[in-house]
Amino acid sequence: MPEDAEFKHILRVANTDLDGNKPILSAMKKIKGVSFMFANMVCKIAKIDEKKKVGYLSDEDAKVLDDIIRNPLKYNAPVWMLNRRKDYETGEDKHINTGDIDFYKGTDIKRLKVIKSYKGVRHSEGQPVRGQRTKSNFRKNKGKVMGVKRKTAMPGKEEGKESKKKD
Repeated sequence: MPEDAEFKHILRVANTDLDGNKPILSAMKKIKGVSFMFANMVCKIAKIDEKKKVGYLSDEDAKVLDDIIRNPLKYNAPVWMLNRRKDYETGEDKHINTGDIDFYKGTDIKRLKVIKSYKGVRHSEGQPVRGQRTKSNFRKNKGKVMGVKRKTAMPGKEEGKESKKKD
């Protein structure tokens, strides 16, 4: 464990606590909405070594990383790297992260349900949306597996013994 005075065990970037002992590239993947490729791009734009430990980053470097993650187009990031291209309401390209991902995903699903598209109907029924088969999978939507049901004995009759009638 490093014991320097300038070493920080936890660094806050994009509303997420990053472990100071990890390399920047792997630590940034803990931020929701940042993948390996996006983290690599951010390090290249900020001109920071990906293998450098997060705890040794200066406050200025942390602010630059935070700003690049929030506004990648400001730093000429390629549009195909963003996770929300051509937003439905605004039509602009942007990159969303942390809690915004859940919000946008929820609003997209609600919009599909309101317009009653096929995907929206499947979402509302709790069925798989992307064309998977449902005969054997997705049991959580159907209940427990029943197995083979056997015939039950009739009440009053025992198997193997038949009652004889006497006249």
